Amino acid sequence: MTDPVIAQEQLDAEELGWQERALCAQTDPEAFFPEKGGSTREAKKVCRSCEVRAECLEYALEHDERFGIWGGLSERERRRIKRQAV
Repeated sequence: MTDPVIAQEQLDAEELGWQERALCAQTDPEAFFPEKGGSTREAKKVCRSCEVRAECLEYALEHDERFGIWGGLSERERRRIKRQAV
């Protein structure tokens, strides 16, 4: 029988496996968390060519990420999506 803690850790690792393939993991993280009023252009440019963009956005929406660029969208853009879904 599988230990429930080990099983959960394996599920977590599978769920977050996309992060290892994310282009943002290979670039300057500061671009994805700009100062208030700072430009998001560079981060969004990286996201547009990222193979895990959809997984990233899904994660941010499910986990209510409030800061940074996730899946090519800002926090304000993600809030708008959440409001439209309700």
